[in-house]
Amino acid sequence: MRTTFAAAVTFAAVTLSLAVPATPPATAARTANATRTANTARTANGTRTANATRAPAVAEAGGGAHGPHGPHGPRGVGARSAVLADMGSGRVLWSRRAGVRRPIGSIAKVMTAVVVLREGRLDRTVRIRPRHVAYAAARHGTTARLRPGDRITARELLSAMMLPSGCDAAAALADAYGPGRAGFLRKMNRTARALGLRRTRYADESGLPPAPGNSTARDQAALGRYAMGFPLFRRVVGQRRHVLRRGPHHKRYVWRSTNDLMGRYRGLLGIKSGYTSAAGYCLLFAARRGGRTLVGVVLHSSRTRRAARFQDARRMLDWGFLASRR
Repeated sequence: MRTTFAAAVTFAAVTLSLAVPATPPATAARTANATRTANTARTANGTRTANATRAPAVAEAGGGAHGPHGPHGPRGVGARSAVLADMGSGRVLWSRRAGVRRPIGSIAKVMTAVVVLREGRLDRTVRIRPRHVAYAAARHGTTARLRPGDRITARELLSAMMLPSGCDAAAALADAYGPGRAGFLRKMNRTARALGLRRTRYADESGLPPAPGNSTARDQAALGRYAMGFPLFRRVVGQRRHVLRRGPHHKRYVWRSTNDLMGRYRGLLGIKSGYTSAAGYCLLFAARRGGRTLVGVVLHSSRTRRAARFQDARRMLDWGFLASRR
């Protein structure tokens, strides 16, 4: 059975389809109340008018593994939940327990980035506070090694969060854009609902315990598809490393991607790795070959083997690109 997944965001009279358009997606304009109509959404890279209609949600084909050629899909995938879909059409090529809720680890930072990108003002400077560093340390999270007192633009902090998976950077962005962490978490969940991610709940901007929140493979694939419509997001997650030169208000930083497939899998575009002991090793990914772009996610590929998520993604992508030529 072939299925299609898509989500949409509606703000007043404006509906944005999650299907990635040829031009960058509009980010929804912030409104003072629910009745305000936003016809043109502002992004960091320009403006466009949004008039698309809500697309249908994905229909889950049972609880097992399914694909367009029957129940068999890519061999050797160990992830407990997984989805592989066509980026352009949203058609699901293969899935396994795609609607089961699970913790997703640092893949939660994709939504953190989306909230920031939708709000804009990316050239604003954010002061790194001791509490941002302490937040990451207390939860044993990965960091961008940010130094308290440094002032860094939100644009640069996106690289600090998405490449080395900096929980300190996520905390700084949440603090600035909430404003305050509680306000930011409300925005994350409000955006998830607006996008149609009905089985997703965020409780931490980095997806860290003790209250990480949860989501599904289907919802995260849909979110990845939406996020890749932002040109800046694509540029950030498509880097193997990012260098921020020393400036008057900050030291020099070098941030390297935690995605081991970057530079090692032909056509890979990004997106985000994740891990906690509860989530296991996870990966949201996208790649392009032969004029076709695929997006996928693996959740809990292994609890102990870091490489398992990359092996799962590679097998899924190889299978997907081969299947597309049949």
